[in-house]
Amino acid sequence: MTVTELGLALRRWRDRVPPHAAGLPSGGHRRAAGLRREELALLAGISVDYVTRLEQGRAANPSGQVVEALARALRLSAEERTYLFGLAGLVPPGPDVVPGYLTPSVQRLLDRLVDVPVVVSDAAMTLLLANSMYAALMGDPSGLRGWERNDVWRTFMGVPTRARYTPEERRSCEAGMVSELRTTAYRYPADRRLRSLIAELRTHSERFAELWDAGVVGRFDAWPKTIEHPQVGLLTLDCDLLRVAESGLYILLCSAGPGTEAAEKLELLSVIGTQNLAE
Repeated sequence: MTVTELGLALRRWRDRVPPHAAGLPSGGHRRAAGLRREELALLAGISVDYVTRLEQGRAANPSGQVVEALARALRLSAEERTYLFGLAGLVPPGPDVVPGYLTPSVQRLLDRLVDVPVVVSDAAMTLLLANSMYAALMGDPSGLRGWERNDVWRTFMGVPTRARYTPEERRSCEAGMVSELRTTAYRYPADRRLRSLIAELRTHSERFAELWDAGVVGRFDAWPKTIEHPQVGLLTLDCDLLRVAESGLYILLCSAGPGTEAAEKLELLSVIGTQNLAE
């Protein structure tokens, strides 16, 4: 077995990221100060076995999507990200492809938002990063793969969610998502994955096809959201959607007013995490 430069670089970068910086617990016996392979796999949304094979040189050609996820999880700079793509034999996505890169400034912002549920998606509404509070609130998304990580696909495919909508809210949400996706498709015309997503939705969702073909125009906005959590019950939270103009990233933050019942339930969720107390 020959360790490649790709494997060595991944190991070096993994060793330098302290768990607490990535929103992970840092207690317990640790042989190194950095991330474990299991933690890197969790943050990147790939299997532990694949991380192991990459580091050991038994897998040398990861996809661009995997490389982008590893760059985010390892908190690489722009130069390091470019280097990682080169080690993988790839060229970083150009400006006409949906960006999946979190700038250091955005990452620093997220690092400070540890007490509120936060999720970051790219311009096509594909999940890039969710903090531990969001996982506790909405369910751990680390096991999601492929289209499952896309919020538009999940919405129109009827994937179960803890969010509860009125019929009017659902219609507004659907129209807003289609409108935003159309805008993204115009902005990134060379993104084959985005075109594939749209084709998949038009084929398998009559509602999406109807809205897409009707040319709906609008904007996807956040509003107070009611969540039905299996342990703490119903809680209604204020949701704010921030947009990063340059990259089109969506940052969704959920919060509750001080002293409210919802705030108390969020505090309880910070303790419960993603464990199932019914087990």
